[in-house]
Amino acid sequence: MIKPSELILNPDGSIFHLHLKPEHIADTVLLVGDPGRVEMISSYFDHIECNIQNREFITVTGWYKGRHLSVIATGIGTDNIDIVVNELDALVNIDLKKRVPKKDKTSLHIIRIGTSGSLQANIPINSFVISKKSVGFDGLLNFYEGRNAVSDLEFEKAFMKHTQWNDLLAKPYVIECSEELFKEISGRKTVKGINISAPGFYGPQGRVLRLPIADAELNNKIESFNYKKQRITNYEMESSAIYGLSKLMGHEALTICLIIANRVTMEANDDYHPNMKLLVEYVLSRLADE
Repeated sequence: MIKPSELILNPDGSIFHLHLKPEHIADTVLLVGDPGRVEMISSYFDHIECNIQNREFITVTGWYKGRHLSVIATGIGTDNIDIVVNELDALVNIDLKKRVPKKDKTSLHIIRIGTSGSLQANIPINSFVISKKSVGFDGLLNFYEGRNAVSDLEFEKAFMKHTQWNDLLAKPYVIECSEELFKEISGRKTVKGINISAPGFYGPQGRVLRLPIADAELNNKIESFNYKKQRITNYEMESSAIYGLSKLMGHEALTICLIIANRVTMEANDDYHPNMKLLVEYVLSRLADE
C-alpha cells in the first residue's frame, strides 16, 4: 500500500495538487504552460464537463468533435511537470481508495502545446515545430530508476562531447517522442525538430542581462551540433520531463511548439497570440474524430 505521505489526497479524495478525481480527466490530455491558454482552447469545445483550479493548475475537460479531451495549465518548468504527470498517472493507474497500483494500466495521450525559441536560422518565427526528441538540461529524469533504459545514450555522449559539457551542470538526457502521436499530429504545416528543455529562461538559455553565464559559447555549440543528420532546433522548458516520465510510465507524449523568437537572427514576435490560436486550431483538427 502506498503510504499517505507519498500519495497525498485532499479531504474530498482528489489528488493533492491538481485537485482532480479519476472521472475528471480524459485519455487525451493537452498540456499548456499559460493558464489563459486553457480558456482559449476550451472555448472550442462542444461540451464542457468540469472546470477545476488549484494554484496555477487549471483543468477543463470536455468534448471536441467527438474527441474526449482535457486541457491542463501546468505553469512553467519541469518541476511542475513532475507534479502533473505523476498525478495524472496516479489518477488512472492507482486505486486511490485502496492506495495500490491497478493491474490493468491506462496509457494517456499527452500533448504539450507551447511556445519556443528557434536555434536554427532556417526555422523562422511562427513555425510549428514538433519535437521528435527532447534534450533535458533540467536533470529531473536522473532521479528516477530506469532513466538509461528510455534515453538515447549515444546521442547524449555525442552532445556532451561536442559541447564540452560543464561537469557542474546536470547531465543531459535525451528522450524520443511517441511515434503514434507524431504520426497523428505531424503534417505539411509542421517542422520536425529536436528541442532542449532548459531549467530557466535566462542563463540556462544563454540570455545575459546583468549576470554573465558560465559558457558564453554554449548556444553556438548547440547550433552547430549534428548527430546522424539530427540537429537541435529550439529551446523550451517542459518537454524532456513530459517525454521521460511518460516513457517510464507507459504513456504517449508529444510536444508541438509555436516559434515566437529566433535566437540566431534575433527576431521575435511580440504579438504571437493570433498564431497560437492557429496552432491550437491545427492540433484540434488533427485530434477531431470525424
